[in-house]
Amino acid sequence: MKAIQTKKAPAAIGPYSQGIEAKGRMIFVSGQIPINPETGNIEENTIEGQTRQSLTNIKNILAEAGATMANVVKTTVLLADIADFAAMNGVYAEFFTGTCPARAAFQVAAIPKNAKVEIEAIAVVE
Repeated sequence: MKAIQTKKAPAAIGPYSQGIEAKGRMIFVSGQIPINPETGNIEENTIEGQTRQSLTNIKNILAEAGATMANVVKTTVLLADIADFAAMNGVYAEFFTGTCPARAAFQVAAIPKNAKVEIEAIAVVE
């Protein structure tokens, strides 16, 4: 995977890349809300805790497919409240280091089970 970076487009304002070039087997991870798989419930009330659980769910799905978070090339983050962006971004940065995936993040009207966040991911294993 290779980060695409140009000064002819706005710089990233968080832990993501302007673009990513990747070749290989693709893994599409459906949007993950912060459900604890052991209980089937959303147990975290804060955006930080919910972001951490959503990303942990993605990490575990990728592991089952033989991939890691380092293989993620694109994510989409859905927030119930865009005011939570900075707090979500802080936790997100714990999961993605080095070459960060391309990303879109935006506020939506509602997320299933009244979650504060939902995250989907695309990974490529070369």
